[in-house]
Formats: sequence, C-alpha cells, structure tokens
Amino acid sequence: MPSNNRQEQMNEMYNRHAQAYAKVVKDNDYNAEFERPTTLAMLDRVMSDLTGKNVLDLGCGSGEYVAELLARGARVTALDLAAPMVELVQQRFVGDARVHCYQQDLALGLPLEQDGQYDLVLSPLMVHYLEDQRPFFAECARVLKPGGRLLFSTHSPVADAEASPSGNYYAREAITEQWDTVGVPVTVTFYRRSLSEQIGAVTQSGFVITALEEGTPTKRLRQRSPETYQRLTTQPNFLFVMAQKMR
Repeated sequence: MPSNNRQEQMNEMYNRHAQAYAKVVKDNDYNAEFERPTTLAMLDRVMSDLTGKNVLDLGCGSGEYVAELLARGARVTALDLAAPMVELVQQRFVGDARVHCYQQDLALGLPLEQDGQYDLVLSPLMVHYLEDQRPFFAECARVLKPGGRLLFSTHSPVADAEASPSGNYYAREAITEQWDTVGVPVTVTFYRRSLSEQIGAVTQSGFVITALEEGTPTKRLRQRSPETYQRLTTQPNFLFVMAQKMR
C-alpha cells in the first residue's frame, strides 16, 4: 500500500481535489482536446478493436480511458495511487464485470499482477511522477504477453528542461510547481529527465519503440481556445510513445 507521505507529496491534486479533477478533465484543453485524442489515435491505428483483449490502465485517474477502452471491447484492470480516484472509478463502473480497479503505488511495481496476461498496457500522463522509471517499464514488460503493446504519454523532456533548477538538461531532477488545473493553485511534484534517459528506460526493459509523437490538438480547440491551440502547435508539451514487447 502507498504511504500517506508519498500520496500527500506527489498527488495533492488527485487526492484532495479528486472530484474537481474528474469533472475538469472531461472537457478541458490539455486532456480532452490534446492528450486523449493523440493517445487514442495512436491506439486506434494498431488496436482499434480490443474485443476480448486484456488491458492494464496504469494511473487510471477518474476513468476516462477506462470508458474508452470498454467502448473498444476490452476487459480493463485499472490502477491508481490515489484512493479517491480508485473510488471514483469503482463507483462509475459499478456492476460492470469487465472492470477491476484497485489502489497501487506504481513505484513499487505490480505485485498483484501475473506474468504475461495483458495485450496492452496504457499509462497516460503518469510516468513523470516516478523518480526511476526503469523498474516500472520492466514490470510492464513482465505482465504483457509476447508482442503486447505499451502506450504511454508524459511530459516532453524538451519542455521540462526549461524548469531545470540546475540548468543541466541531462540531470534527473524533481520539479515542484503550482498548477491551476482544478481552478485553484495545487502543488504538484514530478521528475524531469533527458530524452535519452526517457527512451532508454523503455528500450532497456525489453521493448521496441514503434511510434513516437508529440501530439496534435483538435480542431475544436482551435475554435474555442486559439491561444492554447497556437501554443500546442508551436511548442513542445507532451511526448507520446508506443512500444511493443520483444518476443
């Protein structure tokens, strides 16, 4: 079980403001009009029909991706560090036998998951909360079937370099910022790292990268928020990676 200290330090927004976060991400600029459309487009190019497939959603939040995966026919196991997020998912999909959701500190691996049981591991905007990502990706490889897919999104190393306290792009560093995602300032801590470290953590864990993108905002965002659209089409923000487990 995750410690209260780690939850408080890393996930204030996802614990104290869970209800507000769940409401906001349904239709905000960065999640609904940029991150999710890009991730789902990458998924649909290779696995649009998930009928009969087992999917592991790591860092499930309030369950937006659980709903998308179910709509594509998947059976979903969803994990999150924040207990309030797990409760929201359990309530949202209560009675649906295709969904199993529980609390897990992903920095401690996947101790309740068996080897080689999943066709897809999805992890949206979560891995930047992990100081050392290599054990995490090794666990993803362990629970995937041979040839299974890993799809994750994270902060752009290029964008995060601007926040480096040392000015050393190649250093792995904890960054603490104030975000206004839920309408009030919330303290969030994450880790920045170089692109080479980010990609190396994946490839050294038994994966071959098959696609790497930086995201495309929707046309809807261009209409409702031209300033944000301009920023997302001219400056790096997120990184999206599809990888396949080597047989």
